[in-house]
Amino acid sequence: MDIKFNTVLVTGAAGFIGFNLTKRLLDSGCHVTGVDNLNNYYDVKLKEDRLAILAPHENFEFHKIDLSDKNGLEKIFKNTSFDVVVNLAAQAGVRYSLTNPGAYVDSNIAGFVNILECCRHNNVKHLVFASSSSVYGANTNMPFSVHDNVDHPVSLYAASKKSNELMAHAYSHLFQLPCTGLRFFTVYGPWGRPDMALFLFTKAILEGKPIKVFNHGNMERDFTYIDDIVEGVVRVMNRLPKPNQKWSGDAPDPGSSYAPYKLYNIGNNNPVKLMEFIAAIENILGKKAKKEFLDLQPGDVPATYADIDDLIKDVGFKPATTIETGITRFLSWYKDYYGHK
Repeated sequence: MDIKFNTVLVTGAAGFIGFNLTKRLLDSGCHVTGVDNLNNYYDVKLKEDRLAILAPHENFEFHKIDLSDKNGLEKIFKNTSFDVVVNLAAQAGVRYSLTNPGAYVDSNIAGFVNILECCRHNNVKHLVFASSSSVYGANTNMPFSVHDNVDHPVSLYAASKKSNELMAHAYSHLFQLPCTGLRFFTVYGPWGRPDMALFLFTKAILEGKPIKVFNHGNMERDFTYIDDIVEGVVRVMNRLPKPNQKWSGDAPDPGSSYAPYKLYNIGNNNPVKLMEFIAAIENILGKKAKKEFLDLQPGDVPATYADIDDLIKDVGFKPATTIETGITRFLSWYKDYYGHK
């Protein structure tokens, strides 16, 4: 699709989604400034190898910086005028938030306020930010809709992402800053995160070690391939959120606003049972997994399923990559990257 913007700031540019989005934007002729703190939540070499692919591009500039560094961020915004800011930097992971809550406060809350302030004071035309399917928390009405109330998170990570949505709305209301939040659903694919299920399962199976199957396999996830996520993000970047003229404080719609603010789910709209996902990996690898069945982890939810009607209606896009295709591409990358035959 045609891109209507030129200069973009991508936070978390060395991360899984940030790297893939930055590569896509550079290939489309955009000037991209990437920031990332390269923390050690997972293998830093993987992040550095992603950056090594981006670094040679003449339209790419990188700053190693933490979002909590307000002065450092302000300098970047002063030096470059950004059409769009895409905030993908965050302390990720539901389980990690149980033992390291401070990391989520520093990055996902304090860091996000710094991004909002920089956007506000530097005339950024559109802030697009990553939320998460985790915000649905204790909701059980399927598929999850952005128009449903999400006031019952079940992890600090989820609560921090919900706080991003609330803070962005406040800035949209106070300063007319156009903000779009994207709730991503279980992203997977080449260059993926080592703490995610597909990566963990693949590594264990190839090494002949048991995989941990939580909730005794009674889980469903709306697995969404990375290229579909990136396509959705780019399309949303192109679409400034408009005030919803029908919005009413008497019956407030959580997914839109009287301000220039909008939320979208980006998911495959097709939940897959965990045991079917594992079977697909086994079939493609040609190797059976040793399974260790465990209880549901604190902070996890049994199922996710994205309602993407608004995404289809507003930007004309529906993710469609099958898990067989996506897993095959991931396994090809994994074997090549780690030298497996």
